[in-house]
Amino acid sequence: MAISATPAATAAPAATRRWRWLLSLAILAAIWQVAALLADSAVLPSPAAVAAAAWQHLVDGDLLRDVAITLARVVVAFVFAMVIGSVIGLALGRSRLLDELFDGWLVIGLNMPALVTIVLCYVWFGLNEAAAVLAVAINKAPLVVAITREGARTLDRPLLEMAQLFQVPRGRVLRRIVLPQLAPSLMAAARSGLALTWKIVLVVELLGRPNGVGFQIRSFFNFFDIAGILAYTLVFIAVILAIEAFILQPLDRAAGRWRAP
Repeated sequence: MAISATPAATAAPAATRRWRWLLSLAILAAIWQVAALLADSAVLPSPAAVAAAAWQHLVDGDLLRDVAITLARVVVAFVFAMVIGSVIGLALGRSRLLDELFDGWLVIGLNMPALVTIVLCYVWFGLNEAAAVLAVAINKAPLVVAITREGARTLDRPLLEMAQLFQVPRGRVLRRIVLPQLAPSLMAAARSGLALTWKIVLVVELLGRPNGVGFQIRSFFNFFDIAGILAYTLVFIAVILAIEAFILQPLDRAAGRWRAP
């Protein structure tokens, strides 16, 4: 006997999911508040104390400035890594020879500690903006290559052969056949890589830049200002979540429309 899907088994509406997400955050904030009251220490400031610190830095102007500087570094490094990694990943996924030649390089890149890459870039190129962005892009690119390569391996070969048979221009093949099929892999690389990118940017700033969120976190650490550390961290996490919700998720939905039944 066939079993029909019940309303409980279906996915919850978007509004319900948002309310559940907000409820989850409220529970987390409540747990944090209770823990802060029990600890009664500057090491664990309450949510209200962190919010007050964030507001004070916002009024002073340094919070927006540092967040903007860090976000600019994240965007530049992210774009470089996505473009370069996508091209290399597509090449490796479409050519068995290239894949066999450079698979070892990719494994090394995926396992290279970010700290080592950052230090080497600063030593080789100096404590400047170019070295900082390059270090972040180098760390993120292997992840993009790996994900894009797997997507390229699943491209519809008969469709590509048909396009070649009818001598469809390469640009049109790329736009109409390759990119739509690669879209899920590219979006997976973008969404997973965004979190990785901004974390590495903070390390880059902490080690060798005179501004940005990472630099300020180091300054707060020197003065044992835990509220400042958490304020800057939570504000930047909120910015990244906004990018995910209002840019990457809509792009992901748009990229998947070609698969509509």
